[in-house]
Amino acid sequence: MSRPHDVVVVGAGPVGLLLADLLAGAGVDVAVCERRTAPAGVPRAIGIHPPGLEALDLARVGAPVRADAVAIRRGVARRGGRELGRLRFDRPVLSLPQDRTEELLEARLAALAPGALRRGLRVTGVRARAAAVDVEGEGGAIASARYLVAADGVRSTVRGLLGVDTRRRRGTADYVMADAPSGGDAADDEAVIHLEHDGVVESFPLPRGRRRWVIRVDRQAAPSDPAGFAALLRERVGVRIAPGDLTPPSRFTARQGPSARLARGRVALVGDAAHEISPIGGQGMNLGWVGAVDLAATLLGALERGAPPAPFGAYERRRTAAADRAMRRAAFNMAMGAPVDGLRGAARDAFVRALARPPASTTLARAFTMHGL
Repeated sequence: MSRPHDVVVVGAGPVGLLLADLLAGAGVDVAVCERRTAPAGVPRAIGIHPPGLEALDLARVGAPVRADAVAIRRGVARRGGRELGRLRFDRPVLSLPQDRTEELLEARLAALAPGALRRGLRVTGVRARAAAVDVEGEGGAIASARYLVAADGVRSTVRGLLGVDTRRRRGTADYVMADAPSGGDAADDEAVIHLEHDGVVESFPLPRGRRRWVIRVDRQAAPSDPAGFAALLRERVGVRIAPGDLTPPSRFTARQGPSARLARGRVALVGDAAHEISPIGGQGMNLGWVGAVDLAATLLGALERGAPPAPFGAYERRRTAAADRAMRRAAFNMAMGAPVDGLRGAARDAFVRALARPPASTTLARAFTMHGL
């Protein structure tokens, strides 16, 4: 095995790539190991909140993201076709499919450190030594580094190899999503939240004149094809979209839970490997990016001090606190979109109307744009 890298990152998702960009831009010898042989090419997360965009700016990826994204400047809540309230965001949320964001982050890494990203490497072991960490794969040793970062997602292999558990929080919800051409009366810079009695329906603008639709469902009744999705959308909110205009629906379960530990010795966790955040509200990817900025600064400081064996204590405390705040906000978002009936529905409508008026509207808009995380 060649000399140790300064840092090895396991996982080439949006968080791992951003961290590698930040480190490579600072002159750190970084390598990224990714099990997939090619990018996933699946548009998952779309929301880029102001703190996330600030992180992308630090890696000099913010400008091309702005060029490709659409800005969401307003949020509207409706129920039964009637408007309950609206918010205006002083700092817009950008909408760009995750696969395109990853392309831009990967291109930046290729410019900074050609060959740093190594695909098709499945990590099977992690071995700690006094001054380094060895990473092993199916064919033997992969790399060695002064520090190892697990950015390999919710089902993190590295976290499992460390024997670190996830502390699952109560409460889950099921959703199905699909993309379609824009239509209806929503403006191109508006996110629309339909708080219907059978469950929330969310609609967000996408680049190139499209919108993402997300519907809360009962797991057993989730539509599996465009025709079923179109029928449910029409039944829930009266929006008619031809099945042929929809992408294949994708079902997901929103759940939450922090990792019991975010670091062990020379190994640190970041992004979904460190904390699973409900995607309702779009916080997860952005929280991971903010964590990557924090971790990059921590790693740079440790490398300047001669690479001590366990430098992540303060990082772990900060990111644990931030994840807790994000989970509380996400739990609120899921609760607001749950099915309700009768008096509870009327009470929720009144609550939403109150939140959409000053001064509560200012606080709510700051929360939706992830202020303070």
